[in-house]
Amino acid sequence: MSEAVQHYDVIIIGAGAAGLHCAAHAAARGKSVIVLDHAKQAGKKILISGGGRCNFTNMFASAENYLSANPHFCKSALKQYTPWDFIALVERHGIAYHEKTLGQLFCDVSAKDIVSMLLKECKQYGAKVQLRTDITAVEYHQQKYELTTSQGQLTSTALVVACGGLSMPKLGATPFGYQLAEQFGHTILPVRAGLVPFTLHDTDKQQYAELSGLAVDVIASTAADAKTSASFTEAMLFTHRGLSGPAMLQLSSYWQAGEVIDINLLPRFELLQQLQQLRQQRPKLGLRSALQEWLPKRLVQVLAQSQGWPDKNLADCNNQLLQKVAEDIQAWRLKPNGTEGYRTAEVTLGGVDTKEISSKTMQSIIQPQLYFIGEVMDVTGWLGGYNFQWAWSSAYACSQHL
Repeated sequence: MSEAVQHYDVIIIGAGAAGLHCAAHAAARGKSVIVLDHAKQAGKKILISGGGRCNFTNMFASAENYLSANPHFCKSALKQYTPWDFIALVERHGIAYHEKTLGQLFCDVSAKDIVSMLLKECKQYGAKVQLRTDITAVEYHQQKYELTTSQGQLTSTALVVACGGLSMPKLGATPFGYQLAEQFGHTILPVRAGLVPFTLHDTDKQQYAELSGLAVDVIASTAADAKTSASFTEAMLFTHRGLSGPAMLQLSSYWQAGEVIDINLLPRFELLQQLQQLRQQRPKLGLRSALQEWLPKRLVQVLAQSQGWPDKNLADCNNQLLQKVAEDIQAWRLKPNGTEGYRTAEVTLGGVDTKEISSKTMQSIIQPQLYFIGEVMDVTGWLGGYNFQWAWSSAYACSQHL
């Protein structure tokens, strides 16, 4: 190798949330750091997150909010760097923010503020961010990493893999992180799209397509016989392809192909009791009109058709029929056709097996001075700022041990 090769203490692959945060903290500790990314812009996923406002953390983040084959793995990093640590950084940079719901914190103005803050931190401590750089080879010789890139050769003592998963390929997502991990002997647990809308089978899609754009608050659950039990009380959105909204996105991370999902369209409400009461008080009221007191008219009309409810007055509805209607609404069962896949998924489930990584330092147990942070690992958070918090926490834990 020529003498012109630049050497760094740390090379970080990926200029996303985890990579930039790790770079600033490592540089602040006196390390020479360079972040490499093939994109034209740093933090592309941050910029589109939270509808352009970036849901940058969740005040209630804890291990219970993460999916992993190794459920205790995330505890150490989350303790080392909490949501309040990141909030303090945001406040130090004068970024205005607000809580939307359920502990979710968003920028008041723009997600650009978070990217700008991370880049300022990198600049302040001397971490270099180099974009438009393709990595063609990574080798390890004599306790050094040697990287061949489109911008020349680089070497480092430590290598940090922060290049995320497969979600949102339009933003430049690639399997590079997994390939690199495998190159150095790591196991990759099966990956699939998470926090992603459901698609419906053609028959269901035709029946519910006219509800596109309608949102209702629901309790969405995996079926009793599902591999993993999960339940979320949030909004559900009908789309022209299927079902979306927070409740569905959350459930998609737990759902397995072929399973049914249970949806309660009227949470915390005794529907059968209310219908029986209304039958006594207003017997001439139509069943469908009665239901429209609690549910949107369009939804009642489509459900009546799909579930085969008769067009009767309440007086003519026996208890058996009212019970069926109540169950159709509060225990509505659907079998999704699948999900929209990585194209619209917010995260990738699975990834580098955390059993081969130190939970305290994010360092490989197999390969010297190789680290993994963020989404590339088998740690996936719920919707609502949890994945960003994992990026910040894992990046910080890593930075303190480089």
